[in-house]
Amino acid sequence: MALSLLLALFALWQVQKTAEEVRQSETAKIRLWANAIGQRNQMAAVSNHFFQQATLDEHRKMRLYTDILQSFNDPDQSVDMRFSLAYIHYIVDSARTPIIITSTTDSVITVPQELAGRRLEGNLLKEYSQNPPFEYKLWGMPMTLYYKESGYYTQLREMLEGFTRTFLADITNNSVFVPVIIVDSTQTRVVALGNIDSSEVDTPDKLKKRLSHIANAPIPITLPDNSHSFVYYENSPLLRSLRWVPLLYIFIALVLLAAAYLLFHTTRTMEQNRIWVGLAKETAHQLGTPLSSLIAWNEYLRGKTLTDEYADEIGKDISRLETITHRFSKIGSMPELKEDDIQLAVGRAIHYLEGRTSKKVRFNVSFPDGERFVAPLNSYLFEWVIENLCRNAVDAMDGAGTITIVGSQDARKIYIDVSDTGKGISPSAQKKIFDSGYTTKTRGWGLGLPLAKRIMTQYHRGELFLKYSIPGQGTTFRIGLKKN
Repeated sequence: MALSLLLALFALWQVQKTAEEVRQSETAKIRLWANAIGQRNQMAAVSNHFFQQATLDEHRKMRLYTDILQSFNDPDQSVDMRFSLAYIHYIVDSARTPIIITSTTDSVITVPQELAGRRLEGNLLKEYSQNPPFEYKLWGMPMTLYYKESGYYTQLREMLEGFTRTFLADITNNSVFVPVIIVDSTQTRVVALGNIDSSEVDTPDKLKKRLSHIANAPIPITLPDNSHSFVYYENSPLLRSLRWVPLLYIFIALVLLAAAYLLFHTTRTMEQNRIWVGLAKETAHQLGTPLSSLIAWNEYLRGKTLTDEYADEIGKDISRLETITHRFSKIGSMPELKEDDIQLAVGRAIHYLEGRTSKKVRFNVSFPDGERFVAPLNSYLFEWVIENLCRNAVDAMDGAGTITIVGSQDARKIYIDVSDTGKGISPSAQKKIFDSGYTTKTRGWGLGLPLAKRIMTQYHRGELFLKYSIPGQGTTFRIGLKKN
């Protein structure tokens, strides 16, 4: 469960990190894009300046054209008429400037020829009135020259106007799919927008409300008409979606924790049920030995005179029944711990086992001479642990071998090592021997070691663990008890 929580926290941190990287990437792209807008605006300004200069140049050419025509009125000036006419035709042809020359009656009298004789009015007048006309006299006759832009300049203007028309569209459509609003310098009028519904900002109040919810700082730009504007940009849909991912991870983690808790609770309940079933069987097993003995004594003594020797043997079995009753009465409640001599408690357990174990099993008990081994103890339960470990050792040795019990101590703890010369425990089984229900015996219930460990850890606040086991050589368990 702890590992799942750590993994969930790591996943949350990773998502937050990714979201921050995406946000920084989007901000960098927006700024690069805004810089590109500024460079494009400079290009537009240069093009506009060029067009203005071209318009002035065309105006000067038309002025030169009328000046040459008006010079024909001076009879004293030697003018090469052919050269002058060739020059003015060159001006018109090189500039490709459509012109119309009218008389006082506003009728077209020259260039282009297909308009000769028509009156300059209506759409025709509107078409040729884009620029101020030039008035002059030719041989005493008042004349007026109207002109339009040249074909070159018209193409240039159309290109510039198209460039301007697509400028804001490119700004909003090429903004890495980030919602963008471009407002004027007063921030009250929308210049352009992209990836945003126009109905959401179609009034000043809606625009003000929308801008107030944008956390990112606006980017100032200059448009082709030299007006100053601001670019407001929001987080992309991807980044907004990433914000919900941590909540999703938290929800999944909570679901997993709930499932883990339910599984743990169910497993614990099943384990407790197994323990209670095992305790019932263990009770029957524990009671079986003295009861069988009592039944045998009853049959043996039938019709015979009771002697002290017989009474002592029957008394041992009755005492055993009392011990078993005390042991099982302590399960499920915290027993009282009293200062007791551990060496004596171990001796009592071994004394009982020696009379009820095969003669092929030898018990060696070793405690250092002159040392006292005293600790808070419940003798009934502690002797049960010793008996349990010894019975397991007898089974591991197949009823023949040596069980050695060695006592030692330090300043804080007393240690009891229970060793046998049996077949040992395989490495794969060593991790499971204290699990409830695990057993390698055909008639076992897998509760002896779990109960023994529980008695030592929960009731005595000590320890019981497998010290080592070598297959084919034997096993050693260690009991640890805290001193006062």
